[in-house]
Amino acid sequence: MELAFLHPLYERPGPWASVYVDTSRHTEHTPEERQLTARAMARELADQGADEATCQAVQRALEELRHSSEPHGRALFARDGEVVLDPPLARSPQRDWAEWAPLPRVAPLLELAGEDPMCIVAYVDRRGADFELRSALGRDDAGGVTGRQWPLHRTGSVDWSERHFQLRVENTWEHNAAEIADALAVCQEETGADLLVLVGDDREQRSVRERLPQRLHGLVVEASRGAGSRLLDEDVERIREEHVQDRAADELERFLAARGPDEEGRSGAVEGVPALVEAAREHRIDELLIRPDGPDAHREVWIGEDPDQLAVRRTDLKVLGEQNSWSARADDALIRSAVATDAPAVAVSGAGAEEAPVGGLGALLRWK
Repeated sequence: MELAFLHPLYERPGPWASVYVDTSRHTEHTPEERQLTARAMARELADQGADEATCQAVQRALEELRHSSEPHGRALFARDGEVVLDPPLARSPQRDWAEWAPLPRVAPLLELAGEDPMCIVAYVDRRGADFELRSALGRDDAGGVTGRQWPLHRTGSVDWSERHFQLRVENTWEHNAAEIADALAVCQEETGADLLVLVGDDREQRSVRERLPQRLHGLVVEASRGAGSRLLDEDVERIREEHVQDRAADELERFLAARGPDEEGRSGAVEGVPALVEAAREHRIDELLIRPDGPDAHREVWIGEDPDQLAVRRTDLKVLGEQNSWSARADDALIRSAVATDAPAVAVSGAGAEEAPVGGLGALLRWK
């Protein structure tokens, strides 16, 4: 997950209100229920010590969602009477909750909003293709392409003229596949889609895939449905989720491979809070890995006003010359440091992540 969009949260000092709400339920009673949620979240923040202006700003922002059709949820980050950032979520939180803390609670975004791969679903047949743009927020028409319309069908005859006709059919198929591949490549470049899902006859899928630019081959998924089929939402969600899991597994594999020392005796990865704090202070985090259920994620660390003012013990900050310090969660403090140095973060979970990173926090390092 690229973290640049979080910069506004670290341009001002805390404390911050962080709120996560589920907007996936849609009934005739939803507007009233969301108004009650808005009041409850504002009350919860007030009970934790938030100022009245910030509580009111959060309540107003949540009340504005009472008629929203968002399919998953929303996060809000507010301070000093202003909602500074309110990203939509790609997955629903398990419950509505609010927290008032020195740092914004951004770590849940890695799972709830971090990996939301955008798909172009291409419905391919011999005449052309229709494109849909699909994400966690729904679907949009993304255009398409119409190829040559004649001739398109083979015959069973062995007559010379019929063989010539069949050759023209083959040429038409090849031309249309090339047209579809070109249009799909342009659509991907314009949208920045992470996945290209081909739906249709096996032969037509293969023909299009072979004609795509080499840079896109790794993004292609061939759906196991026949020509004329339409993918259900759950089919697309499964493909998107598999992509997220595969990417997290790749990053974890990179991390595990980098833990050993290189020729100069330097490790390319570290894990555990003390080593990560040191790497953050020295601006050496290249990518942050967080296992959300890891015990170190909520471990207490100490922070100063600047992102590199980070320590395991409060006294360590005083040694570094920082007079003001606050207690914070390790995951949120490390994400703040990663944002400051333009390092991405990824949530790792599932198979292979039970033991790594140790404690649930790790990082790939940069040495140059």
